[in-house]
Formats: sequence, C-alpha cells, structure tokens
Amino acid sequence: MIKIENLNKYFGDKHVLKDISLEIEDGEVIGLIGPSGSGKSTLIRCINYLEEPTSGSIYINDKNIAKLGKEIDNIRQEIGMVFQHFYLFPHKTVLENISLAPILTGKLTKDEAEEKAIELLKTMELLDKKDVYPDSLSGGQKQRIAIARSLAMDPKTMLFDEVTSALDPEMVGEVLNVMKKLAKTGMTMIVVTHEMAFAKQVADRVIFMADGEIIEENNAKDLFENPQNPRTREFLSKVL
Repeated sequence: MIKIENLNKYFGDKHVLKDISLEIEDGEVIGLIGPSGSGKSTLIRCINYLEEPTSGSIYINDKNIAKLGKEIDNIRQEIGMVFQHFYLFPHKTVLENISLAPILTGKLTKDEAEEKAIELLKTMELLDKKDVYPDSLSGGQKQRIAIARSLAMDPKTMLFDEVTSALDPEMVGEVLNVMKKLAKTGMTMIVVTHEMAFAKQVADRVIFMADGEIIEENNAKDLFENPQNPRTREFLSKVL
C-alpha cells in the first residue's frame, strides 16, 4: 500500500504539488490525467524519491520513505518506473539491457537473469530481438524493452510516466497492449497518461490533477461519464 499525506513540492518559488493526500491499494491500477504542468509526473517521481518532497510524507508498506536513509534503495528495487524516453544502454544488446540490473544488485545470477530476460522477451513478443542493439529497434519496441527491463527486478509497483507520448501513433497500441496485460496480473500500477480510452478501460480509479492539486477522483466509468467538478468537465470536453 502507498499512502501519501499532505505532500508539497516546490521548485524554487514554483509550488508544483499542493498538499496532495492519496492512498493506493495493492493491486490497484491508477490513471493520472490532467493538463501538462499539473504535477502528475512530479507526483510519481516523488513516490520513488527521484524527487525529494518539500514537505509531507510518503509511506510504502507503512514505512516513511523520507526516514529510510540508505534503505531507500531497497524500496526503490520494489518500484519499477518507465519514462517517456527509453533510456536504454545503446552499447548493450536487448538481452543485456534487461538482465543487467538484477545481476548488478545481486538479485539473480547471470544465468538466472538472462533466463528471466528471455521469458520477458517472449511476453513482449520480442524474443527475436534479444541479440540486437537498441538503435535497430522502433520506438514501440524500445518502450516494450524498457518495460521488460523494469519487470526484470520483480517490482511490486510499476510507475508509468507518459510512456506513449514520444511514440508514433501506430506504435502506441503495441505498448498499451503490454500495459493492459500487465494490469490483469494484479500489478499495482500508477499511470500518467494522455490516452483517455486506455485510462477508462484499464484503470480502477482515475485521478484528475490540475495546477498541482487533485481536483477529482473516482472510478474510471463515473469520472469520464459523469465528472462532478467543472474543471474536470472542461478538460474532458477538450480531450475526448
């Protein structure tokens, strides 16, 4: 379980997150939607402490991550994150990209990590790419490899930060299909997305953010079909 209490984040004088409080249950799929600059990406970056909150608390399995010190690395290993850009190592093969982190952290032996990488590549329908380098892959293939790389660490939670926004339209579907399959496994997922149809179909709960605040949250069907806040209605009228 992830519990966020009164979270604030400033960048200089800019108040990016304003008193955010939120609870996410194990196995829940959360869709985070809202206009650009609303604080969505900053929020999920705070969850795995890529950004340090200015104030407030984040609890993961009842542990306040701000007070863990070096133990924060243990928590981070349980949280996978996939970004808008792929950040694959260009000098390593696809197989090496996926197996590297479990080997370096001592979680798996080289043979075990490579075996797991091959299973993930089968899931991603990219086994034929295991020995190639990232430069030869399409954007959609690179993003699926980035997802596989995060899954190789057996995370309990996956964070997705607008992972389809840098892709050509024809490649978006293949990445979303992987995420749909992942959601069905019971993985806890927090997904920052501009893909409204995906959020409506896959998310258990959708959270609309604007100006650094949570404006409205509800189950996906009700939020999209019957939004209560005027700001939510205005946003959805422009994007649907």
